[in-house]
Amino acid sequence: MSQSIYDFTVKAQDGTDVSMSTYAGKVLLIVNTATGCGFTPQYVGLQELYDKYKDQGFEILDFPCNQFGNQAPGSDDEIHEFCVGRFSMTFPQFSKIDVNGADEDPLYTWLKDQKGGMGGKKIKWNFTKFLVDRDGDVVARFAPTKTPEQIDSSIAKLL
Repeated sequence: MSQSIYDFTVKAQDGTDVSMSTYAGKVLLIVNTATGCGFTPQYVGLQELYDKYKDQGFEILDFPCNQFGNQAPGSDDEIHEFCVGRFSMTFPQFSKIDVNGADEDPLYTWLKDQKGGMGGKKIKWNFTKFLVDRDGDVVARFAPTKTPEQIDSSIAKLL
């Protein structure tokens, strides 16, 4: 049976279930993040993208992850408070997840199956980004080194 991104349920930052079907018809940028990473300043660019395109059907879905260098050690509430306080983040943030290994979130298993990326399917570090079109198809995977500013045009084309 072929799955769709809209078949998944994820945990919101407050622990409630969120069906990915909530985002049907929108362009999505799905990002695994960390608050203590060298790429953490990308939150500024992510928020700028969100502000620029949110009224055109664009959503950023932020999934904190502590699998890389223990760079997101806080609780879901601590991580959220940091992001809102430091970066004025307003896009949806979800509960901390694993993106690799035995406990990886099923959404990330599916995302990696759609776009393996360089060097295989494994997520290599924080701020790996998946771009999903309005039909729910994963159209691109961007390495952590690709800044939000560098992927702006890819998002604009889908809107």
